[in-house]
Amino acid sequence: MDKRDVSGLFRERLKLLLQRSGFNQSAFAISVGIDRSALSQLLSDQATRLPRAETLMTIAAEHKVSLDWLLGLSQDEGLTGEIRQSLEIEEGPGGFDRTLLAKWHAEAAGTKIRYVPAGIPDLLRTDALVDYEADISNRSRQSQAGETQYRIDYNRRPETDMEVCMPRHTLEIFARGMGIWDRLPESDRRAQLLHMAELMEDLYPTFRLFLYDGRLRYSVPYTIFGPYRAAIYVGDMYLVLNATAPIRTLTRHFDNLIRSAEINAHEAAGFARQLAETGISTS
Repeated sequence: MDKRDVSGLFRERLKLLLQRSGFNQSAFAISVGIDRSALSQLLSDQATRLPRAETLMTIAAEHKVSLDWLLGLSQDEGLTGEIRQSLEIEEGPGGFDRTLLAKWHAEAAGTKIRYVPAGIPDLLRTDALVDYEADISNRSRQSQAGETQYRIDYNRRPETDMEVCMPRHTLEIFARGMGIWDRLPESDRRAQLLHMAELMEDLYPTFRLFLYDGRLRYSVPYTIFGPYRAAIYVGDMYLVLNATAPIRTLTRHFDNLIRSAEINAHEAAGFARQLAETGISTS
């Protein structure tokens, strides 16, 4: 392997360890026995050198990963690190800004976030829909409302780049008041679709929604937070993947969903508005 490839993989994994640690650069540098300026040089995209062997061993030992993984020679982080990071659980004990999900969004700021929602995307929901879904799911209304507002604020940041992909029939079923939305009043459904249309137009292009044919494609709900991690939604928990290979596999899967989209991002608001005007029916 070329020296530049090794240094590039090392830099990528060093950045990942820094993200996981929750430390700022100064604290992280102290934890591995180097000064902040040396750490900044190692993290620089212009850097082509590796640290001394002693420093490499300290980083690996302190953060419980294998030396081979740190240098990009293996995908296996080492048993301790793999167990420690293979599963994280989001239980939402407080407001959304204090959850792991919000932390992952903050860490991925400035990178592309790819999102396959379980239903109507969180940040596009009206208060009426939040209340309705909180009632039928026994989830905290306050927590869900906080999640919606956090995501809206997040997508107003200039550095945000978020792509969302979902089946078009989810919106069509919603418009007709079928499935879990069979008791949501027609007026609330129409208001929800118009709200979606307005918000998508307002947030475009930092937020882009693509709609694919769910009869031809299938996906579980998941979010890819840049190159750092992917979180697969499994009810009240998230199965979190941190290794490079599965993140790349999910990214390819997401890109294939977008390639098969029948309604592209610049058309999504118009589609939602059309459903509000002509696709609503009472069940």
